[in-house]
Formats: sequence, structure tokens, C-alpha cells
Amino acid sequence: MASIENRISKSETRIFKAVFPNTTNHYDTLFGGTALHMMDEAAFICATRFSRKKVVTVSTDQIDFTKSIPQGSFVELVAHVEKVGNTSCIVRVEIFKEDMYSEDRELAVAGRFTFVAIDDDKKPISIL
Repeated sequence: MASIENRISKSETRIFKAVFPNTTNHYDTLFGGTALHMMDEAAFICATRFSRKKVVTVSTDQIDFTKSIPQGSFVELVAHVEKVGNTSCIVRVEIFKEDMYSEDRELAVAGRFTFVAIDDDKKPISIL
């Protein structure tokens, strides 16, 4: 079995998306709920790749929206396992905004998601 550090490294997940009008609010910036949806999806993929088990989101922790993300931007979501418990793991997700027509890139949103590994009866099991 691979070491925990190796599993964490191999499970890092990166997803790129374009910010289109159907994902923005009335300020023409990425809607916060859409950002949370994308973050939870990236975190889920990362936690599943790490554990190779069924996992469910059980909590989020302090999602910081530090920069608005305008329509017409690219976003990169980067998810990585930060902490591993007996049945759970914590995944940090960062969203970087990137201008389509320049190399301007900066951290816009960051937060943590906690996942628990479950069996077929939806009972917690060892995540490793």
C-alpha cells in the first residue's frame, strides 16, 4: 500500500472552467453558490481519489471569497487533502481566477471540506 503522503500527492485534483453568463450573478461575477458547487465537486473527486471509497461531504469550513471572478475569466480549482483521520479527511480547495487574454492570475476563493468514508449502509468506515 502506498504511503499516506504518496496517496495525498497522487489525489491532488485540478479542474479548469470558463465563467460564462449562466454562472454569474447580477454583477456579472461568478455566483457564490456556483463557486461552492464547483468546490464541493473538486473536493469530492480529490477525497475519492485519495481513499478509493464512497465518501460524503459532512461539513465545510470558512469559505473565503477574497476576489470577485468576472464573467469571461478562466478558473482553476485546486483540491488537495490536508488532514486524514480514522473515517474522514479534510480537503482544501482553492479557486484561482485567470484573465483569458493575459497571464494575470490570483487566488480568489478558498475553503475546506470534510468528507467521511461510508459503507453500503451509509455507516462510517475507515478512510484508509
